[in-house]
Amino acid sequence: MEVHNVTAGATSFTCNAYLALGERPVLVDAGAMDGVDDAVREHTDDLDAVVLTHQHGDHVEQLDAVLDAFDADCYAFGDHPRRTGALADGDRLRVGEETFDVVHSPGHAPDHVALVGESTIFSGDVVVHDDGAFDYGSFGRTDIAGADRETLIRSLETILDRLPDSVEHMYAGHGGEFHGDVRDVIETALARAETREPKYG
Repeated sequence: MEVHNVTAGATSFTCNAYLALGERPVLVDAGAMDGVDDAVREHTDDLDAVVLTHQHGDHVEQLDAVLDAFDADCYAFGDHPRRTGALADGDRLRVGEETFDVVHSPGHAPDHVALVGESTIFSGDVVVHDDGAFDYGSFGRTDIAGADRETLIRSLETILDRLPDSVEHMYAGHGGEFHGDVRDVIETALARAETREPKYG
């Protein structure tokens, strides 16, 4: 599946917004970078939907601009004025060339979901490969409003339970994308989260 991080050139703080091309062009998170809609249009004139992993500002600031530019649907777990499709744990969703399971994964945000397919995971902020705190396996902040470390730990365990061994591509909300042993990266993040120590000293 062809995936582009359309916020890769951002000079201001934003999440990674991933455009998955193929049978169903979908943007996973809209980001906070001005001109995200133009960056999407560099790859496609047809965007079917935006799927939100959660609704922190760095993931949704440019949502209106993208939806208005493409007249796309918006899928989210939590309520949002622009939501046209409600996500629930266990839903199946076509993104690009792959069908994904929606895994409700709170802990960083109450409405957080990860998208788990046969080869790929869009993990949002619940688990990332690298983020400045840790390389090779980090986890979302739990020192912010609505976050909880114990809940996040349970979410990581749930993702691991539902992660096919065939998954080898991880696209996270921050840091770099990862291709390889995704399960090992998530297990490493879980072990770090289980120490209960502050993520940022």
